[in-house]
Amino acid sequence: MTPSSHEITRWLVAWSQGDNTALDRLLPLVYAELHRMAQRYMGGENPGHTLQTTALIHEAYLRLIDQTERPWQNRAHFFGVAAKVMRHILVDYARARHNLKRGGEAEAVSLEEGAALLSQEPAAELVALDEALEGLAAVDERKSRVVELRYFGGLSVEETAEVLHVSPITVMRDWSLAKAWLYRALDKEAGNAN
Repeated sequence: MTPSSHEITRWLVAWSQGDNTALDRLLPLVYAELHRMAQRYMGGENPGHTLQTTALIHEAYLRLIDQTERPWQNRAHFFGVAAKVMRHILVDYARARHNLKRGGEAEAVSLEEGAALLSQEPAAELVALDEALEGLAAVDERKSRVVELRYFGGLSVEETAEVLHVSPITVMRDWSLAKAWLYRALDKEAGNAN
């Protein structure tokens, strides 16, 4: 049985209010969704990627539970933050791999240290997308958040609207404009690389 949004929200609010037992009840309810999000993120990586889906979920979960002062509003808010956390984990991981391949003095990678390094192309693409999203955020923060929530977080138009406190039509308009902006930015970046 799939947990209801109301049930997840109830445990998130209880956890935000200091009930540590709520966290124990929350994890089984959100784990499947976190797993789905992690698989979506990992879908763009090489099959032999050294960071596995389960490790991504666990790292994201650890970062999420460290955010004790965050007042969780509801299920959509939680998964929106989870999407951002997973994106940052993968970008940090990609940058660390890229620096190691270039002989840089990168910090030790906390997840699965010592694993064989992979091809840099997917890592470079992820870093380029992250940089393009940061550029979009500088121009229009909400459009950047729409991409993060919809593309990376897998949230529906309605859930994204709920997280951002806007209408679904605004989300659809922002989604369309953000995709066009990112396409141009990534196309320009690819042209500069050649």
